[in-house]
Order: sequence, then C-alpha cells, then structure tokens
Amino acid sequence: MGKRRAGRELVRSLSKKQKKHLKEFGEEHPFYDKVLVLQLYFPFQSENSDKSSAESDSETEVEQISVYHKLLATLKTSPESESEEDASDSEETGESETEMGSEGSQETGEADGAEEDKNDVQEQKEATDRAEQMLGQEQADGTDASCEQSRGVIEEFTDVKHESEFSLETNFMEEESGDCNADKRDNPFKQHMDRELQEKEVEKMSTLPKTSSQSKWPRLGQLTLSSTLEKPKTVKADREVDMKQLYLHKPLESTWPKVNKLFLSSVNKQSDSSFTPLQRELFCIMNTYRDLFYPERNALTNGEEIRLVYCLHALNHVLKANAQVLSNNAKRRDQKPGSDDDYRDQGLTRPKVLMIVPFRECALRIVHIFISLLEVNAKRKIDVSNKKRFKGEFGSDPEEKPPNLKRPEDYEAVFAGNIDDHFRIGVAVLQKSMRLYAPFYSSDIIIASPLGMRTVIGAEGEKKRDFDFLSSIEILIIDQADIYLMQNWEHVLHLMKHMNLLPLESHGVDFSRVRMLNLNNWSRYYRQTLLFSALQDPQINSIFNKHCFNYVGQVAIRNVPLNGSISQIVVQLPHVFRRLEAENVTSVIDTRFQFFIDKVLPEYRDAIMSHTLIYVPSYFDYVRLRNYFKKEDLNFAHICEYTKKGAVCRARRFFLKGEKQFLLFTERFHFYKRYMIKGIRNLIFYELPTYSHFYSEICNMMKATDNGVDATWTCTVLYSKYDAQKLAAVVGIERAAQMLQSKKNVHLFVTGEN
Repeated sequence: MGKRRAGRELVRSLSKKQKKHLKEFGEEHPFYDKVLVLQLYFPFQSENSDKSSAESDSETEVEQISVYHKLLATLKTSPESESEEDASDSEETGESETEMGSEGSQETGEADGAEEDKNDVQEQKEATDRAEQMLGQEQADGTDASCEQSRGVIEEFTDVKHESEFSLETNFMEEESGDCNADKRDNPFKQHMDRELQEKEVEKMSTLPKTSSQSKWPRLGQLTLSSTLEKPKTVKADREVDMKQLYLHKPLESTWPKVNKLFLSSVNKQSDSSFTPLQRELFCIMNTYRDLFYPERNALTNGEEIRLVYCLHALNHVLKANAQVLSNNAKRRDQKPGSDDDYRDQGLTRPKVLMIVPFRECALRIVHIFISLLEVNAKRKIDVSNKKRFKGEFGSDPEEKPPNLKRPEDYEAVFAGNIDDHFRIGVAVLQKSMRLYAPFYSSDIIIASPLGMRTVIGAEGEKKRDFDFLSSIEILIIDQADIYLMQNWEHVLHLMKHMNLLPLESHGVDFSRVRMLNLNNWSRYYRQTLLFSALQDPQINSIFNKHCFNYVGQVAIRNVPLNGSISQIVVQLPHVFRRLEAENVTSVIDTRFQFFIDKVLPEYRDAIMSHTLIYVPSYFDYVRLRNYFKKEDLNFAHICEYTKKGAVCRARRFFLKGEKQFLLFTERFHFYKRYMIKGIRNLIFYELPTYSHFYSEICNMMKATDNGVDATWTCTVLYSKYDAQKLAAVVGIERAAQMLQSKKNVHLFVTGEN
C-alpha cells in the first residue's frame, strides 16, 4: 500500500503538461530529468475525420490519469545520488524520446555494446508482475480504469462540430471580401496557378539539367537562380515596396504593418516601409512563387522576422485560393441551366499549405500570427474555434522550466516554450473565422513536426496509414531544417517521398472543379518550397536539389563564411587538421574509422595523453567506436543522447578525475544538453561538427579546468574533401580552399596567442 500511495502522490505532483506526456508515452519528458518509467511503445492513431471526437471549446477539460499509468509511475527506481560540481548542470533539457526512436533502436540492436542488457529481461519481468498485482488491487478498491487508455491508444481530437460552417462547397463570397479575379493579369497567385504546362515542358523538367545564374542583393547577399524551362531572369530587389503592388488579400494589407510593427521600430525607424530589409527581399522572392532556400536563419536574431513573412505569404495564398472558390460558388449558383462555364479552382484534396516546424511552441507562434493578421482591430475579433484547447496543448507553463539553468543564449532561444516534437494540427480559414483541429481533409493549412507526419503517413505494409491529404499541397514550408538533423532526418525524407502523389481515394471531391494540373499529376511542378535553416549541409541541400520541381525555378542564398568559428576560440591551443583520402562519399565512413584506429588513436594510447575527449557527430560512428574501445579494453567512458542521468554524472566525474582516459561524446547530447565538460586536455574531433559554433564552444571548455598549472593541450581534427562546407564554416573559406587543394595532408593553426 505504501508504494501505491507514493505513486498516487507522484502523479498528483505532476503538472498538466507532464501528465499529458505521461499518458501519451508512458514516461515523463526527459526535460525534467526523471528516470524513465518503462520503455513502452504506444501506437499512434492516424488522422481520421470519420472517427474523431467532437469537443466544445467551452467545456472544462479535466486531465485524467488512468490506473495503468498510475501504476507505471510507482515502478520508478530512485536514481543514484551523484554530487555535481556545478549546480546548474544538475538539470537537463532534452528532447522527446519518440523522435529519436528510429536511431535509438540502433543502439538497442548493439547487444555487445549495452551494459545493462543482462538485467533488462529480469527487471522488466519483475516490473510487469508488480504492475499486474497492483492493478488487481486498484480495481478491487473500485478505481475507475479508463477504457480509452487501457491499450495505450491516444484518441486524437478533431473538430467535426464546425464542419458545415467551414465547408468551401456550401459557402459563398461575402461582398466586402472582394473578388479574387480582380487584377488577374498581375496577381502572382493567378499567374502561377493558371499557367498551363505542356507535356513537352514537363518532360523537359524531368530530364534536362537546370541552368543557373548569379545575382547579388543588398541584404540577402549572393543568390543562385536556377530553372529548367527557361534561362533564369535576373531578379532585382525592390528598395521600397508598395503594398498595393503586392496584391495582398483583405485584410492583410491593413493588418500586416501593425503585426510587423515590433521589428520595424527596431530596424527601420526612418523608413515608411512595412517590411524590414530582410523581409522585403524574402517576400519579393516568395511572391514570385519560386522555391527558396535561406540557410542563415538564426533563432536569436532573425528567426521571428522570417516566421512573420512566411506566415504572411502562406495566409495570403490560402485567402486568395478560398476566395476564388467561394466566388465561383456564387457564379455557379446564379448561372443558367445548360451553361457550359468551367470553374476549375481546386485540388484533389483541400489542404494547400504544409508547415513543418520542430516544436509545439513554433506551431503556437504561427497560429498567433495568423490570428493577428486576420484581426483588423481590437473591436473586430475573429472567431477562433477550439482556441482554449489549443493553448492548453501547445502552450507552456513557466513554472515547468527547471530552475538554475545556465545555457547559451542560442540554446534558450531554440528550446523556448513547449518543446514537444510530436504533433500535427489542421487549420481551416474562411473569411472572418478560423477553425483549429480541423480534420485534415477539411483543412487549408497543416502545421506539423516531422515525427507527427511520419506517424500518420506510416510505412509500407501498415494497415493504418494516410498521405492522400498531401496530394495537392501548393506551398511547403520547412522551417529550422537544421534541427531535424538532430532529431531524425529520415522523417523528413519520408515526408518528401509522399508529397504530391495521386490520392488513393476521392475523398468526396467534385472532379468538375479540380484543376487540370492536379488531374494530370503535375502538382509537384506547381508546388513552392520554402526551406529555412541555420546552416548549409549536404543533406539539406539534397532536399532542395532533388525534391523541388517548381516550374518557375529556384533561388538559393549561397554566402560563404569569410571568418570561421575558429576565430572565437579564446584558449591558446594548437589545432592539427588531418586530411583523409576517400574515393567516394559512401566510403568516407569506413575510411575515417580505419584512419582513426591506425594513425590517430595510437598517439593517444599512452597514459600521458589522459583526459582525451572524442567528439563524434554521428550516433552510428559513436556505437562503432564504443564497441571497438570495449573490444580493445581501453579505459574510457561514454556519453550519448540516450545515456541516463546517473551514468552521465559518473562519466563526467571519472573523466574529470582522470580515472577514465577517454570520453566518447556525441554531438546530439551536446545539442540537447549543452553541459560544461570539465577536465579536457586533449580534443579529437572525429568529424567536423554540424554546427560550426560547437567547435569553438568545445575548445573553450578547456578554459574551465585551467587551475594555473601548465598543461599541454592538443586538438586534432579529421576531415575529407566531402566536408568542404563544414570546414569553411570552421576555418573560413580561403583557408578551407587551401587545405583541400594542398598536397600536404596535415595543417596546423594556433589560437589564443593574442
């Protein structure tokens, strides 16, 4: 009874968000540094508009924890008490375990690499027996066991209550909303969507390579314009923007300057423009419906500027598309019998815009921007259904943030608010109303994370999977693409493979209203892709180059880093860059491993080279090195994103005291935790970091253990010709070019002399 009472008290002490995460995943979020309850997998129910639960926004939402999850909470084991030198490091900020599940399964597959494998079966059996025994006691006490949660299936809420109010088929254009057909010749939306491609042009785009040209803009810098159909025309940036020439739909023309006022006051004090210089140039490209890749997004400086401008473009597109449908509804209603007028104004499914963002906080900010852009003034509030529920599920409680965290500013900016990474929500916009939690096939905009998309798309062979709602997406926005490299990039690739495919079912569409481009399965050639990232990476470049087929063309910002992050290192340290030769990209992994164990590791085996930290960006390389170190019986500790807190504390302490000679350290652990690792005297970068500022950050950690005693510090970096972008970000473009072209394979730099 004592354990059961303790379990109940533990559940009561949880906040609403913690309870929700416990219900969905069978564990508390690692953000709170609790030991995981049980590693359970709960199948997520896919979007299904037919079996959705209707719930009024005004109803009081009471969080209920099922008996099963109460029992899970009692199975916790108390972590070993570890004393920390730095109190601020006792709290962790983490990611959802689910988004790392794909890669995490790789670690469990390494049977010889897991230390606790021998005890897992016995512990799980004991835990199951206790759970069954206590479940019987709870039910005997008359506790209500929730049927909905008994199997771990999460019922996704979708709003079916307002279906008729937001139906495009049964509504008509209001007079004051204006006619979308006005300014048909110059309207960028009409120009793009009404262009009828010929079969020869489609064949040309599928077979011929793209031609490109260069241009330089005042704020964006170096632009690369590419196209297949025709030679890319040089696009000039407009110094001043006339709002009327942008063809913004009502009420965006009047609300945009008010919404963007915060950035205008700090950036553009003297100008009357309603855009900042960066926003003006970005929107100039977006409004031509070209694909755009902007790899200089920064969460601290320009992140919100960019979010505002792509929300303006997406909402403008949706309002124009819906206005066209509603206007044609009225014309069809009034037309005479026997008329042959053809109104093709829709896709095969309703969703037009897909926005991929990493965390719930991002979705919350996007919806708030949409609401602000639709509200003309404080007196004329728009009707937003399910707003209360949305704030509860996507908002965050300030009290939930662990105290005493001392992390870099960029870390605080990225991990602000609700950082749950498994979500998807449909948004329907109709004139003066917005509907949140709309079923996907009744939505105009879908906001989701890569994991949220993956769980509804499913995999080949699964019975419950759905991706028909992606068939007619006209604008795809992928924001903060670099974060998906730290989550699971496979989810992004899986999504791109299912974009703009012909639907398997009709979903009640009126084929007489469907555009010919959709019927011909050419919608991918009309889709605009907007890709924003904090860095240039081959995997992100591949998405832009191989999965974007826009007939208008593509624009990529290609500025080169003049000064690398090596200039931000303050410690006096020699950096030895060692180039390895590989025949092709696929052979780099094996070549790097062989080079490391043959030429680099022998130099560090001596006891005098203690306190050696090995920074490993790839989790798979980490597993390979860990297994090799165990096989060779080397004295080492290891920390990765799946290491429990107690093991992390022990590894850090052993490394600081010199009880462990090596410390294997993954990049994803550093990304999600940003701990200060003390005791580093020798650094090995097994591969260049994904984020260039991580290089200087790790090197500067040596300063944390500077106790006045003379010490010989070293830093060794492995690189190949396929790491050109990462190398340029660390050492600068000129040095990188010399290092890649030089006949010498070893290059030395010394920092901190001045």
